Amino acid sequence: MREAVGGNMRGSNHSRRAALSRRGLLLAGGAGAALSLLNVRLASAAPAAAYAAADFFARPRTQAVILSPSGARIAVLEQLGTRDEPRGVIDILDAAQPEGRRRRIELGKLTVEALEWANDQRLLARVLIKRVVPGRKPMGSNLIGPSETLTSRRIVSIDHETNDTVVLFEGERQRLRYSMDLGRVIDILPNDPDHVLMTAWEADGVMGLHRVNINNGAAERLERGTSMTRGWQTHGGVAVLRRDVNPRGTVETIHARAPGEKEWRFVRRNRIVDAPDFSWVGGGSRPDTVLVSARGEGEDVEAIREMNLHSLVLGPPMQPRPGRDVLYGLLDARRRYVGAAYYGDRLEYDFAEEGLAVHHRAMNRFFDDDCDVHLSQVSDDRNRFIAYVEGPREPGAWYLYDKAARSMSNLGSRYDLDFERLGGCDLLTVRTRDGAAIEAYLTAPPGAAPGPLVVMPHGGPEARDQRGYDRQVQVLAAQGWWVLQPNFRGSGGYGQAFAQQGWRRWGERMQEDVEDAVAQVVRDKGLDGDRVAIMGTSYGGYAALMGAVRRPDLYKAAISICGVTDLVDMLAWERRDDDTPTKEVYGFWKKRIGDPETDGPMLQAASPRRRAAEITCPVLLVHGVDDAIVPVIQSRIMNSALRSARKSIDYVEVPDAGHSDWDDEVEQGLMERYVALLRRAFA
Repeated sequence: MREAVGGNMRGSNHSRRAALSRRGLLLAGGAGAALSLLNVRLASAAPAAAYAAADFFARPRTQAVILSPSGARIAVLEQLGTRDEPRGVIDILDAAQPEGRRRRIELGKLTVEALEWANDQRLLARVLIKRVVPGRKPMGSNLIGPSETLTSRRIVSIDHETNDTVVLFEGERQRLRYSMDLGRVIDILPNDPDHVLMTAWEADGVMGLHRVNINNGAAERLERGTSMTRGWQTHGGVAVLRRDVNPRGTVETIHARAPGEKEWRFVRRNRIVDAPDFSWVGGGSRPDTVLVSARGEGEDVEAIREMNLHSLVLGPPMQPRPGRDVLYGLLDARRRYVGAAYYGDRLEYDFAEEGLAVHHRAMNRFFDDDCDVHLSQVSDDRNRFIAYVEGPREPGAWYLYDKAARSMSNLGSRYDLDFERLGGCDLLTVRTRDGAAIEAYLTAPPGAAPGPLVVMPHGGPEARDQRGYDRQVQVLAAQGWWVLQPNFRGSGGYGQAFAQQGWRRWGERMQEDVEDAVAQVVRDKGLDGDRVAIMGTSYGGYAALMGAVRRPDLYKAAISICGVTDLVDMLAWERRDDDTPTKEVYGFWKKRIGDPETDGPMLQAASPRRRAAEITCPVLLVHGVDDAIVPVIQSRIMNSALRSARKSIDYVEVPDAGHSDWDDEVEQGLMERYVALLRRAFA
């Protein structure tokens, strides 16, 4: 099911909404005066106490806000109760009176992951169902094994007026025995209000594509994939792209088929985890074209373009931006293209429809140009929009924007956190030692008093930080610490040329950019240069350790989460585990990190594990035991090297966890360990 909960989208949260009704506020007129008055009230209030770390791990309440295709109704998904005793509810609102009476649908003791309108009458809810399977007695033994909790996913179709409920694939009990996941809706079929398209596993372990009746749950299989198929993309209800994924889950192979054709044809292979440069957007202007996001041969930036399903040729880029890769394409309720999203000073759109830009600018002004306003849903007449708003001091909130009424209405929030008690964030331009310029985000603690600094290089490395809500950052800011997030050369999102400036330079230029960002903010903000620490995840974990190697005079603590520690060993592992036909994954990393055959000395010098003796600060290593992206052995060998060198080292392995994908309870405990280490380092 398409997620409607904001996901990794960046946005904004203002607790000011409690003091000011958002309904009926004319964006062209009185918003500025009202907000100015409100700011005066807030400025005169006494400073509030900083949040404790545990306050950031409260269970989110609002999970999703979705707009019916016509724009007439709104459904708000709330997750009440506790983690052990969940209670899912859906509130139905009249979009013409969003602050009026809500009608509630009780879903019972269920955890609901996502919500979508199938049509204007029925909702689809993806629910988690947990069953405890009693332990079995092994043959020849009197001992009974431990019980096991099994989690399955199902889609429930709900009539919002009658509360009539249907479980999709209902009656196929045999399928439930071999398929724990029956919760994947891939096409709502706007032109067929009685059906949706879903994927489900067959008895022999091959995935099938099914047309499912949302009124009675009956399913009809349309397609059958290969042993590697994980999904399809459809245009007008017809499967036109097929995704096959390698066993490791790192590379997808894309095949295409034009309407009326029988055979699937190879299009390209695409990385899933690291710097993907090809993704589905939606249907094209004709049945035999689709919209994709891709970087053309020899082009610097990724952009949206049409692809012809017969020739497989990519058309020219639509609305490209120099130095900025497109984030995603925005579609309306009928899956028609609305515009392209980019990240500049904040989230921005280049709209295909003239006149929409002024409305998005008005929404931004409504939040003092301090948040990212994601248009998560657009009604089929393009009059009503659901905006998911997130920002440094806004953990996520949903608003209805009515274009005709020129009004914004708050519909729900993920967390109840006061923006006054969170850290504000500024976008900085950093001048590097070789004369280049990079962007960085600096979050101040509430009150912005000078103090210690924690630098947090991002993972990837061909990813980037944005100016949004970051829980780790805000936990650190609540302790009175400043947090710096540099988008060093080698980061993604700024075009291929910017990323290439970090290739084969992990141990020097990319580290230098981080060091230059630290030096600039310490100088310009008057921070305590004797109390600086570094922490990060994945590549960021590598950067933390390599920073401690290079600058023992600067960093007083280093925290590496699922980090790479030995480039030579990591490349050897990538080569062994690369199950693509032409070793494409290994080739990807060899191009970016270095070639062991020609760059051996450089790779060894850029490996923190091989230079553990040079580290002087305390180090904390954290790693998921089942990490398939960076194997846990990378932290184990670093731990051994630091212990052999008699350094201050603490090592934590997280069982049953992958690449930093642990539950909130685990993350909270780890975050408290990070804070404790940093407090000792900053004492």
